[in-house]
Amino acid sequence: MDLVSFPLNDCHGYSVKFSPFVERRIACVASQNYGLSGSGFLFILDLSPSNHLTLAVESRWTDGLFDLAFAEDHPDIILTASGDGGIQLWDLKTPEVPKLVWKEHSREVCCLDWNQTRQQQLVLSSSWDRSIKLWDPKGTNSLCTFLGHSDLVYNVSWSPHLPNCFASVSGDHTLCIWNSTKPGQPVVKLTAHPTEVLACDWSKYDRNVIVTGGVDGRIKAWDLRNTSTPCFELIGHEYAVKRLRFSPHQAHLLASCSYDMTTRVWDTRRLQPEVFSHHREFVYGLDFSCLTPDKIVDCSWDRTVSIYTPPSVLNTV
Repeated sequence: MDLVSFPLNDCHGYSVKFSPFVERRIACVASQNYGLSGSGFLFILDLSPSNHLTLAVESRWTDGLFDLAFAEDHPDIILTASGDGGIQLWDLKTPEVPKLVWKEHSREVCCLDWNQTRQQQLVLSSSWDRSIKLWDPKGTNSLCTFLGHSDLVYNVSWSPHLPNCFASVSGDHTLCIWNSTKPGQPVVKLTAHPTEVLACDWSKYDRNVIVTGGVDGRIKAWDLRNTSTPCFELIGHEYAVKRLRFSPHQAHLLASCSYDMTTRVWDTRRLQPEVFSHHREFVYGLDFSCLTPDKIVDCSWDRTVSIYTPPSVLNTV
């Protein structure tokens, strides 16, 4: 499997993503003391030709960091989300301090997503304050606020197909679909799980399909043309599903990570996952590489980030 790990010192990993520009580069945000106190760190790591992870850049913030988003228009710009309600915009050429800080959320910012269609440069943030905000990365204030959830908004995700469409999931058990040009009520709102919903992700191959992951340990796929029942359900995680990622290279591959300390790669045609148990604590961050088809990365509260090649990604049948 060629697993390579990197120690995050005394920090617990919260989110990790591949660069959309620099092949074999990842970014990870981690926090001291499980994010309850102390600082947060942004680690930029490169996978060398000899298959070692090396530290390229390290930045520090005064509060815990819980999510990140690479810019879609510049390889050196990255956003981080912090426990003090702030969002930091970093230039990796000058990583000592952020170029810009937005602070409009009143509680922890737990998710960031940069619009991937590249037709427009817009960012979404979601927070424990129950709100979602829309940002222009070059602006100083949010463009608008979306209010429709009655509990923490854990995850927000732009559609990779429709520029003005995004999804959100919440502790209120619901999945919402929004039009970013109409900051009123969501276009679609459905009860996705009987528990808090922590994760969602869009299919990269079917504009109508989105998956959700809940505290019930289940993964459900929804076809937005008919949301009366899930189009499939994946059962296997023993505890809450923290993050979901559809493969950008194979329509039937979906990865998930969980509080059960595993990462799983599912073939949705067979509903049987590969299970990876290399972490010793909750697995919080997860991503597929869009530039290197055989790589996946995850990070954990066990203070490590790991990059590897699941056998299933090599099987294109």
